[in-house]
This record gives sequence, C-alpha cells and structure tokens, in this order.
Amino acid sequence: MTSTKKIAVIGAGSWGTAIAGILSVKGYQTTLWGHHPEHVAALNRDRENKKYLPGYHFADALHPTADLAVAVSGCTTVCMVVPSHGFRKVFEEVAPFLENGCCIVSAVKGIENNTLLTMTQVMTEILGTLVEKKGVSLAVLSGPSFAKEVALGMPTAVTIGCKQIEKAKELQYIFGTERFRVYASSDVIGLEISAALKNIVAIAAGISDGIGYGLNSRAALITRGLAEIKRLGVKMGADPLTFFGLSGLGDLVLTCTGDLSRNRTVGLKLGQGKKLSAILDEMEMVAEGVKTTRSVYDLAKRLHVDMPILEQVYQILYKDKDCSDAVMDLLTRELKIE
Repeated sequence: MTSTKKIAVIGAGSWGTAIAGILSVKGYQTTLWGHHPEHVAALNRDRENKKYLPGYHFADALHPTADLAVAVSGCTTVCMVVPSHGFRKVFEEVAPFLENGCCIVSAVKGIENNTLLTMTQVMTEILGTLVEKKGVSLAVLSGPSFAKEVALGMPTAVTIGCKQIEKAKELQYIFGTERFRVYASSDVIGLEISAALKNIVAIAAGISDGIGYGLNSRAALITRGLAEIKRLGVKMGADPLTFFGLSGLGDLVLTCTGDLSRNRTVGLKLGQGKKLSAILDEMEMVAEGVKTTRSVYDLAKRLHVDMPILEQVYQILYKDKDCSDAVMDLLTRELKIE
C-alpha cells in the first residue's frame, strides 16, 4: 500500500523509530526527525537505528531528517516522541510549521518539572489561540508497548485518546495494524496521568526486586501503586475506568515486570546499592520516571493527594534515603481499610 498522506514523527529514539516504522510500513510517507545531524546521517546511511533500535530496517517510505520544517510541513499528523524535559523547547520549534487542521499526537510518558503540566497541556499553552484558529487537535498514544517488541511485530495493544472521540477513531486506523491494535478513548488526562505515573511505580518495583524481595512484594507495589495513580488522576478529572485499561493497569504491569523497562532497571540497581548518578551515566536512553517523580511529588502536594509509594521513591531519588528504610517506612504506616 502507498499513500500520499505525510506523517511526522518527532524524536528518533527507540519508541519514535518504532512508531515511524509502523506508519511507513503501512505506506504513509513518514518523516523521522532527530535532534543530532550526525545521528540522522547514520539513520539515512544505514537505513536502521543502530544506536537505539538495532536490527530493525527502514521501509522505503521512512525519511529521517534533522530539519523540523522538512519534517513537519505538509503533515496531517505529527507524533511527538521526545523526552518530557525537552518537549517544550522542541514543540516551540515545531509549532510554526503546523498545517491547518493537523492532529498532534503525544507519545511521551512524563510531566514537566517546573509547570507540572502534561504534554498536551504544554502544547495547549504554547499554541494558545492557534488551536482554534488552525483547527489543530491534540491526542495521546499510550499503553503497554516496549519499542523492541513493536518493531519485531509482536502483538501489542495500546490506546489513543482525543477529546474529540471521532478524531480518536480516525487515529485508530492511521496507527493500527494487524499486530498493533489501537483502542480509542476521549479521556486524555487519564491516559497521560497513568502513562507518566506507572514509571514511578516501576522504579519502586525495581527497588524491591533489587533488594531481593519476592513476587508478593512486587504484586503489592503494583496494586497499591495503581491505587495511588487512580487517586491523583481522578482528582485531576480523569475517568476512573481508564486506570484499569491498557494505559493504566496494562502499562503498569509491563513496566513493573518487564526486563526491557528502563525505569524498573533504575530501581533494580538502586535496590542493589548503586548511586542514582552512576546509574543514569550508564544509560543510553532516558528513564522518564526519575524526572517525573519530582514533578508528581510536587503535584501531589499541591492537590493534597496521599501517595506513600511516590513519597518513598522521591526520598530515595532526591534525598538519598536508604532503600531498605523506605520499604520499612511503607510497611509500618498506620493500618487502613482497602
């Protein structure tokens, strides 16, 4: 299948490459923007992202570029896949090139540190009145989806959310394949909150595993972590049912148990006694949960939401609290009704 529809994927890490791969294999003319020209040159030369997603060869319809104007101009859909801490700067550069009536999809799982905004809220703030003037719509792609498995064609199910449900349904068919099943939702904030916060719980689960605690401990963290995510999300206006779907429970289980999880890996090494700075120095790719922990800690305080697991992860990451002490403080809290 070939298509004249042009789609941009902004961010040439593993997840951005996997998404661009899905779209280009379907025949969409897909641009993949990377920040570093030398990396983009390698993508074009090798027709493969050897740095972040080795072994996955590009379709002819995939066009890497380091030029945002080239990437975005003429696109009906733009998919943002850059880390949350760099999202605002990149999107400010993307905004002038957006076409009237285009849809911008965030596939980023994080919350901005200083503003405590989700990525669609950041985009809304940057675009201002252009949302209405240009007829731009905003959406979120989220769910249990390791990039490597998606690239290998392993069956995966995710959710795409847009406040205009008809637009979400359109996006289902753009992104969906026989091996990449896409569900539609109108609960944008619920998808964003669950996607961001599951990374924090994954760090906690990794810490538990690193210390040497068993499957009982991990199951407790996943269950009570989901309760915390739901509490904050509902406070922010999300549909409670979203947290029991693919972006909520589905992604939480994957990220807390999967060996490909960068956030679980950070926790695992912390539990084994390594220092955070050393762990991050060893990593090629971003573990969103580290920065998101700070954002959500401040957000929970602002909204007066009780989040004891988050509290302990924050203390470990930013106050150098001993992991075993954090676990003991969780276990010895006042007993409550579930």
